[in-house]
Amino acid sequence: MCLALGVKVSPPPPATEAELVARAAALAGRTLGSLADELELSVPSDLRRAKGFPGMLMERALGATAASRAEPDFPALGVELKTIPVDARGHPCESTFVATIDCATIGEVEWERSVVRAKLARVLWMPIEGSRPIPVGDRRIGSALIWSPSPEEERLLRFDWEELAGVIGQGEVERMTGHLGRNLQVRPKAANSRSRRRAFDRDGARCAVLPRGFYLRASFTSALLARHFHLST
Repeated sequence: MCLALGVKVSPPPPATEAELVARAAALAGRTLGSLADELELSVPSDLRRAKGFPGMLMERALGATAASRAEPDFPALGVELKTIPVDARGHPCESTFVATIDCATIGEVEWERSVVRAKLARVLWMPIEGSRPIPVGDRRIGSALIWSPSPEEERLLRFDWEELAGVIGQGEVERMTGHLGRNLQVRPKAANSRSRRRAFDRDGARCAVLPRGFYLRASFTSALLARHFHLST
């Protein structure tokens, strides 16, 4: 089913982080269907062809403005919004997309100026029921969590990012697999196999490659949620 854009105006961007967190807290316990009805949006029958629906719904409900730009979803607050599907125990069902990789320039970027660091500096996590047997419209929204990486978490993420970015920067993007990186990984991100992005091979010659993105492993986000919500691991 196609997503129908609603005519109801989304709320304005929150003025403060506290206002954003309050808005997110007010959504806890609601279903995606009830929220979609309020915003006059159609709920897809499944998420196989509408994977971004929960995130788009949360963006509209909370007043996010960045869309797909390479900056946090709430630019004025420096806060990124991440929906995360979880199972009945509260554990993530899958890895979490962080940012698309510019394979042609990543070798020139330091961690401190990376899109990944900017995106993960301050995150509003929105857990949502993700078990497939539950109809999309009946899936409930969980309690929101505002988070910044601890010094140790940032150290781990930086280590992975520098290793992965180094491989790509050396023109070895085609040998990247999801097995590299303990907490952060690189995976293909494209609508279909015909999509291509500019990159350089190991000899410095221009080439076209399948788009890639940085993802947080489910093990990282599972530990994060377990620690803050006191879940069993």
